[in-house]
Amino acid sequence: MNVLTSPLLDLPGVRHAFFTRQGGVSTGIYDSLNVGRGSGDEPGDVAENRRRTAGHFGLPVGALSTCYQIHSATALTTDRPWGDERPEGDAVVTATPGVLCGALAADCAPILIADAEGRVVASVHAGWKGALHGVAEAAVAAMTTLGAEPPRMVAVVGPCIGQASYEVGLEFLAAFTAKDADHERFFGPGETSEKRMFDLPGFVVSRLTAAGVGTAAWTRHDTCAEEALFFSNRRAFKRGEPDFGRLLSAIALV
Repeated sequence: MNVLTSPLLDLPGVRHAFFTRQGGVSTGIYDSLNVGRGSGDEPGDVAENRRRTAGHFGLPVGALSTCYQIHSATALTTDRPWGDERPEGDAVVTATPGVLCGALAADCAPILIADAEGRVVASVHAGWKGALHGVAEAAVAAMTTLGAEPPRMVAVVGPCIGQASYEVGLEFLAAFTAKDADHERFFGPGETSEKRMFDLPGFVVSRLTAAGVGTAAWTRHDTCAEEALFFSNRRAFKRGEPDFGRLLSAIALV
C-alpha cells in the first residue's frame, strides 16, 4: 500500500494518511484501492479496500467515517464512528480518539486538519463549489466548537487537480469573481481567450489562511497528471471512461 504523509501533520497524538490508488483489490478502471461506495465498482472490493485503509491505522473498518459528499459547506461533528452510515455533508470533525475521519476525492481537494494541543481533527472534501461556498471555513468553525483554536491548527491539502490540469470556462471565473473580485488571482490564462486555468489548491489554502489557520499547505501532487498514483475524474472524462475510483484521505486521534 502506497501512502503519502505530510511532515506538517506528524503531530503528537495524531495519525494521518493520503492514500494513493495502489494497494487494493479492485480491477479495471478502479485499479486498485478504490474506496468509493458510490462508484460502480464491486461492493465487496470496495469494502475490502476500506478495511485495508482502516487497518493501516490499526482500526476496524467501522471506525472509518465518511460522508455522502454533496459539494456543500456542511461540516458534521461526531463523537462516535459512523461505520456504514453515510450522512450528507463534506467534512467530518471529531475530538474522539478512534474515529477515523475520511474524505473521498478524485481531483477535488481533500483537507486534513489537526489541532494537536486541543485534540481535535477534521477531514474535508473541497470541490470547487464547496470551496467557494465555505466548506474549509465551516470545518474550522466546527473544530472551534470542540475547543480547537485556529492559530494552533495545521491543515494540509492533499493530492488534487493542479492548476496546469484544470482548464475552465469564463462562466466559472465569473462565479468566483462574483463572490470576491480578488478571487481572479487564482485563474491563469488558458489556451484560448475563452478559457482559464484554475488553481484549486491555492484557493483552498487561501480560504484556510483567511479562516485563521496557523499553518496551511498543499502536498503538491496533481491527481490528473499522476496516473500511476491517483484516480482522476477529469482524466476519466477525457478518455470517455464511464466512471473512476475514489481516493481516501484520513486522520484520527490516537
